[in-house]
Amino acid sequence: MHPDYSPRIIRPAPRPTRVLVEALERELRKFPQVNCPVWHFFAPGLYARRLFIPAGTALTGAVHRTEHLCIVSGDIEVTTDDGVRRITDVHAILNSLPGIKRAGFAHADTYWTTVHATRERDLDRLVRELTESENCELLGGANNAQAAHGRLES
Repeated sequence: MHPDYSPRIIRPAPRPTRVLVEALERELRKFPQVNCPVWHFFAPGLYARRLFIPAGTALTGAVHRTEHLCIVSGDIEVTTDDGVRRITDVHAILNSLPGIKRAGFAHADTYWTTVHATRERDLDRLVRELTESENCELLGGANNAQAAHGRLES
């Protein structure tokens, strides 16, 4: 018998679309929601929003209207413009384009910080300026529907 040298086609996994991430978000709403503390930082012309994501948390993010930076510290698997990526870094920096809706799963406690160019300091107006959400809908808000804490049983 001769070895098979025919080319093998490896298709990359499809990129999660906004529709798929929104479907995941609807499913996550069925589970108990997790507390993800949020901190806000301001400097002239800059706003940073830091979010703590506990290990075992599945979540989705808000759709942003502007390009911005994300600084990630921890261990999280997240949808990106290029597909699903696992980030295990002390301080990874990602460029995030407008219109992207992300989904993620934190394998370990993770800090996710977004950095935006803006002069706005009022949180309600700021969220409307930067995202397609209201402040109360975001993680940490009273109407949060973006995270579920589902630890895997061993």
